[in-house]
Amino acid sequence: MEKRKHGKKKFITNALQKIKLPKEKSHKGQNGKLLIIGGSKLFHCASKWSLNVASRFVDMVFYCSTPQNNTLIKEAKQNFSNGIVIDRNDIENYIDEADCVLIGPGMERSQEFKDLASSNLNNDFSEPSNSEWLNNTEKIVNYLLNKYPEKKWVIDGGALQMINPSLINKHCILTPHNEEFQLLVKKTSRYLGNFKADKLKSNEQLLKLSSALSGATIIKKGHVDYIYTQNEEEEQDLNNLFVIEGGNAGMIKGGTGDVLAGLVAALYCVHDAKTSSIVASYINKKTGDVLYKKVGPFFNATDLASEIAPTFWEELKKI
Repeated sequence: MEKRKHGKKKFITNALQKIKLPKEKSHKGQNGKLLIIGGSKLFHCASKWSLNVASRFVDMVFYCSTPQNNTLIKEAKQNFSNGIVIDRNDIENYIDEADCVLIGPGMERSQEFKDLASSNLNNDFSEPSNSEWLNNTEKIVNYLLNKYPEKKWVIDGGALQMINPSLINKHCILTPHNEEFQLLVKKTSRYLGNFKADKLKSNEQLLKLSSALSGATIIKKGHVDYIYTQNEEEEQDLNNLFVIEGGNAGMIKGGTGDVLAGLVAALYCVHDAKTSSIVASYINKKTGDVLYKKVGPFFNATDLASEIAPTFWEELKKI
């Protein structure tokens, strides 16, 4: 019945010290603008969990989902006053304005996505048609990543499963759970000649995979989060691997990863990938610990999203 405990390691404290708080005389937009692309007819809540978290930390969120989900968010507008709901065929009008783009939470993926590692990847990065903008995750993700390689991207869920690995670069933060991580390993091993997964230990896979993906930051989610990230001046080695422990049985419920993705992306708007990843992972798990003290494992992703901000503030006050 006991939850797993963790202490605040030095690298976590160092990352928390780098968090920038909004200045009293700052103007709207100076503290981050985030574009969220997610959701589907099947998954309504995933992108909303990301939205609920992110809207607490940035000045503006542009939210783009399917027509059904856009309608739901508009109806709940009283809980989302600092954002704009946009249609998918208007995405490109907002990408340049956004500091970061979160893509993938709740987006549809092929039922055969596991087989993508052994089938031919689509190298057609042309603009989606009107109908493809609505539900073709592979087409949307690969078109946007190919056209906007310099943008800060957080790639999660369906987008992570459907992306062509050749499009991933140092500006990307990837948030795979173990199954998505292994899929990414297989696809990268097959399609990029600079990476072979054979006989690599788990941590070595993170190092080599990040290198093969042009220095992308990877948050491998699980009971323990493993983060591999680097600054441009740093060497590729395991000193850039950060382990975030903590959490409990309540964290295994669906949606907790979407909460994490929303927090990572919000922080990435105004911070570097390393700080954003470490702080988001730590706060996500710490919030799970706070909820466990109140209700044991009997909480859900909505509870987690609501508790993130107060937990974050309490941690910052200790620094």
